[in-house]
Amino acid sequence: MSVTFRQFYKPLGIAAALAFLYFTVGVKLGNDWWHDENYSHGLLIPFVIGFILWQEREHFHEQKSQSAAWWLGAIGIGASLLALWAGTAGAELFLQRASLVVMLASIVVYFFGFRLLRVAAVPLMLLALAIPIPQIIFNRIAFPLQLFASRCAVAAMSTFGIPVLRQGSVIELMPLGATQPKKLAVVEACSGIRSLMTLVTLAMVYAYFTRPKSGNKALSVMRFVILVLAAVPIAILTNALRVSGTGVLAHYYGTGVADGFFHSFSGWVVYIVAAALLFATGWFLDRLTGFWNKSASQPSQSGPTGSLNEATLYS
Repeated sequence: MSVTFRQFYKPLGIAAALAFLYFTVGVKLGNDWWHDENYSHGLLIPFVIGFILWQEREHFHEQKSQSAAWWLGAIGIGASLLALWAGTAGAELFLQRASLVVMLASIVVYFFGFRLLRVAAVPLMLLALAIPIPQIIFNRIAFPLQLFASRCAVAAMSTFGIPVLRQGSVIELMPLGATQPKKLAVVEACSGIRSLMTLVTLAMVYAYFTRPKSGNKALSVMRFVILVLAAVPIAILTNALRVSGTGVLAHYYGTGVADGFFHSFSGWVVYIVAAALLFATGWFLDRLTGFWNKSASQPSQSGPTGSLNEATLYS
């Protein structure tokens, strides 16, 4: 019993201290995940992180604390506490939540060193992706995406010979049979930022659980990075395709296709297409990596000169 207590009293003590410090932060973060559709995927993040940590639990017993790195962890813990205090005093939620990520990373470094931080890197990145960014930064990302989607819609409609006029992110068109032009607004919800955040998170989870268990670690890291980066253009382009298709259909069937069931259904369809493209990218990278490993593992055949040198060496 004493051995079990000695194994768990430190993690339980750290968890209790974190719960005391970040209880309010966690409650507000969960409330945002529940009500903000842009970050609703955050509701699944704790379960994914818990499953990853459970799979990697053996590394926590294998790794030993590195005395050369503990002071860096201590500095990180101090900086996290300072950020938490500043965020609480200034009512800045993002700073408080960011301090939680830094605090967890610093605790890992303090007790286990940087080697175990590599194991915890993916859970920490998933948690960071689930933190709502400040609204001013959110708008700076969403508005250019709105403009890009509206430009793509206008280009697609012009290709079909549909007369259209764009003013910012608002598209003005004449549906068939209508006597007055109608306006189709590419609002923030149609910018694609929601699918962008969700797809990047999905790419990170997919890259982690499908990573090669053995082989070149550099290639595995490269595969992870490529999949996460590929999620960005995939999400942007598929959302632009959705808006373009909505604009074309609005000309033939009216602007009502931009609302209601069709709008929600098209969002799910486009997201499934984006996920399929992401999985196809992973499949292609796996085939390419397999070909690379196969070529590298083939023994080089020695020519006549090599055989002569070998015979001379052992003669």
